[in-house]
Amino acid sequence: MTEQFQEVAPQANQGNGPASEPTNPTPPPQRRTNWLESLARLGLGEIVVRIGTNLLTLVAVCAVVWLMSSFYKVPQADEAANATNRPTPVPQVDIASIPQAQINYQGVGRMASIHTNIPDRPRQDIVKYTIQPGDTVIGIAQKFNLKPKSIMFGNYYTLRDDPHNLSVGDELNILPVDGYYYEWQDGDGLNGVAKVLNVKPEDIINYPLNHLDPATIGNYANPNIKSGTWLIIPGGTRPYNDPSEVFVNITRNAPATARIAGPGACDAVSDGAVGTGSFIWPSANHYLSGFDYSPETNHRGIDIAGNEGEAVWAVDAGVIVYAGWNDWGYGNMIMVDHGNGWQSLYAHLSSIKVTCGMSVDQGTLIGAIGSTGHSSGPHLHFELMHGLYGKVNPWDFLH
Repeated sequence: MTEQFQEVAPQANQGNGPASEPTNPTPPPQRRTNWLESLARLGLGEIVVRIGTNLLTLVAVCAVVWLMSSFYKVPQADEAANATNRPTPVPQVDIASIPQAQINYQGVGRMASIHTNIPDRPRQDIVKYTIQPGDTVIGIAQKFNLKPKSIMFGNYYTLRDDPHNLSVGDELNILPVDGYYYEWQDGDGLNGVAKVLNVKPEDIINYPLNHLDPATIGNYANPNIKSGTWLIIPGGTRPYNDPSEVFVNITRNAPATARIAGPGACDAVSDGAVGTGSFIWPSANHYLSGFDYSPETNHRGIDIAGNEGEAVWAVDAGVIVYAGWNDWGYGNMIMVDHGNGWQSLYAHLSSIKVTCGMSVDQGTLIGAIGSTGHSSGPHLHFELMHGLYGKVNPWDFLH
């Protein structure tokens, strides 16, 4: 801070004499200079400020550390108590000096667990599986890490290409690999069987579980394979025998093809209602109670949940072209031709409310849910088909 000083004027002489000089004059004060300004002139001001700031920070950190160490310091009594709880060191023992009979090699025992997962290993044989309530072809296939077709083709005489033929208590062959289980017949040739099942003859001969000797198999056209021998055909497959395919293109004008299906077949109809091409659900429930649409298992419809006697409605307007018993496992069945290329099928009915040739509107009551034919419980088996596209997935059309 700069101080200001004023000079004092000499007093005037009180007489006519010359003015006298003032006695003891005050010397002029010296100007004091701030030390920071001096350092600034030397170019050291910024450096000094930085050093000062760092020193203050260091002091603050040391103070915090000191306070924290004082706050968290463990009392000596606790340290003594903790010391008594520490484990006593175990002395080193030379195992070579212990007699072999006294050494226990068992290690830590492990409790048995029924939930231990055993790694999957390739099976080398056919196993038998007993059908349980609620089983489906897809579910059984998943249990054994096989494709559903392998369950179907490993048990043709039991299932006959129809997944509805699962019957609780029956036994199924579970192949060790995906493929076909074939019973050799008199007159079979290796080339012919391999062609039908889409494999090579060598695939049959060289599969170990078939126990065929390539050196003694002989002529492929007439091989040395005993009739009745069961052979595993790895990778073997073929088209399904689907008896219900006969229902496609059963129209009001040409219903005769349905006569082989059973006594419910109708005669030709010259006229009748025509559908809109838009389909409602055929029952109150819109969810399944069993099989879904699955070409993989030859199930080309959906099994809609329902109780015995609940209503079944026509999904669209049309004419009844089948109404009665079906000999191929559908039980009481109704089929409607919608007159625009579409047909709908309703199976396992407990009762039928329509007759051949009758025209129905969309939503007309035509029957009741049941469990007739090859059925494990009350439900409605429903199929939707078109003359050009064949059987389609109903889920894509019902609304």
